[in-house]
Amino acid sequence: MKIRFVMLGKTRRPETRALVDDYVERIRHYAETEINELRDESPASLKKLKIDPASIVVLLDAAGKQFTSQAFAHWLGDLRDRGVRELCFYCGAAEGFPAELSRGKAQRISLSTLTMPHEFARVVLAEQIYRAFAILAGHPYPK
Repeated sequence: MKIRFVMLGKTRRPETRALVDDYVERIRHYAETEINELRDESPASLKKLKIDPASIVVLLDAAGKQFTSQAFAHWLGDLRDRGVRELCFYCGAAEGFPAELSRGKAQRISLSTLTMPHEFARVVLAEQIYRAFAILAGHPYPK
């Protein structure tokens, strides 16, 4: 399974970038990963990503489905076990998502009922994906 992070807007703070990179590197022990940061959120730049139509697309959305860490791990493990090749997480910019993405068949998940800066949400997402793989592997990290 490949995990792709599509981040609308650039991660500006170096300490935030370092945390995202750290968790992405940890995820690579379990799955292939790719990070795409788009400065321009136009339809043309989204098309350049060449997302496989068979990919599962997930938008981070405050109104999306909420999971516990255990439930998220189960969801991720189920997708992996069903043979999903690519799971694509879209992390919106401060303004949210372009209309082209919002109208699609994407799943929506919420990281928290709390409001957080979009850059921090990227860290939380990467950490939770790593935590999910650690839970699935029986690694002691999640305890």
